[in-house]
Amino acid sequence: MNLSNRMQRVVESQTIAMTKKARELKDQGIDVISLSIGEPDFDTPSIICEAAKTALDNGDTHYPPVLGTLAFRKSIQIKLLRDDNINVEPSQIIVSNGAKQSIFNAVMTVVNPGDEVLIPAPFWVSYTSMVEYAGGIPIEVPADYENNYKVTAEQLRSHISDKTKLMIFSSPCNPSGSVMSTEELSEWVAVLADYPQILVISDEIYQEIVYVDRPRSLASFPEMHNRVATVNGLSKGYAMTGWRIGYMAGPQEWISACERYQGMISSGANTLGQAGGVIALSSPESKLEVATMRIAFERRRELMGRLLSEIATFKFKIPEGAFYYFPDVSELFGKSNGNGFVINNADDLALYFLENAHVATVSGSAFGAPKCIRLSYATSEEQIIEAVSRIKQAVSQLI
Repeated sequence: MNLSNRMQRVVESQTIAMTKKARELKDQGIDVISLSIGEPDFDTPSIICEAAKTALDNGDTHYPPVLGTLAFRKSIQIKLLRDDNINVEPSQIIVSNGAKQSIFNAVMTVVNPGDEVLIPAPFWVSYTSMVEYAGGIPIEVPADYENNYKVTAEQLRSHISDKTKLMIFSSPCNPSGSVMSTEELSEWVAVLADYPQILVISDEIYQEIVYVDRPRSLASFPEMHNRVATVNGLSKGYAMTGWRIGYMAGPQEWISACERYQGMISSGANTLGQAGGVIALSSPESKLEVATMRIAFERRRELMGRLLSEIATFKFKIPEGAFYYFPDVSELFGKSNGNGFVINNADDLALYFLENAHVATVSGSAFGAPKCIRLSYATSEEQIIEAVSRIKQAVSQLI
């Protein structure tokens, strides 16, 4: 089949690819522990499920507006003002089929062929593919391990050109777990103030999973008024990955463009998920459930960090948010399993761990950090203990 040229720019997410390989091994009866996918292992809080059931019983099963139901957008509006000091109207909010679609909408509606898009690295795997699909040019801004994988204002400025149209970043960061502090964001803002033509997508999907002081949202800075698309959703913080509910708030013209674009692609997100979303963002009981899950993630973070520290060849920082460790494993490059298989890079190491330790991880090359691998601790403590034990054993066998 003669597929379109644009499809040549679409590559499968390595997170999805590794998860697929792990499932194939599981289907063969092999006991594989997956540390590859970024999905909470908790069930959605029951109060949210009950709201969706009530909506179903009430016949709320018809087409919603492309922007999203007014009730849910008002809940988002209240949440943004209450938690983030972002003041928008409901018309400046669009609900999508997950935060991924929100980001894709935002990219496709502003990026022209040849436009440059700044992407601090490490970055979420899909950013570069989205930009390339739109015909843009991803400009990776590499962060240093010593600075906890956070790009400085000086590094940001040095990568700006007259072709720079957009910047995309996540905080808390997937994959590094680093969190941009209010002071660090202020330094970015001072640079971006000199380039008013640059728009920004602030991916805040892990906002509810932070272990340090919660920083300001970029859109709350007056200097960034009418320039920032704030993307968030319910998947990570509320354990609602399967519900596919994300949202974006931003300048009216940008949101209206996303409404037209999404209307052509998928129309509105499912009504039952939006009914649950109202409760997720507004109920005190829901907030309590979120806090309980965050405490569990923090406990798992401490456990995995303690176990990983026993592997001398793993160099890592303690994550400040999300639920990933992102160790530098380059000390293992060049080593062999003794049977002719040489670990040339992080891709090889991830494959080695999958095939020999039966632990699924993700190579850092997918995230713009080829010396690293990503390990998710969004799983039980028992699974974390067993997975790291297997990894430690596999590392010990390399020569």
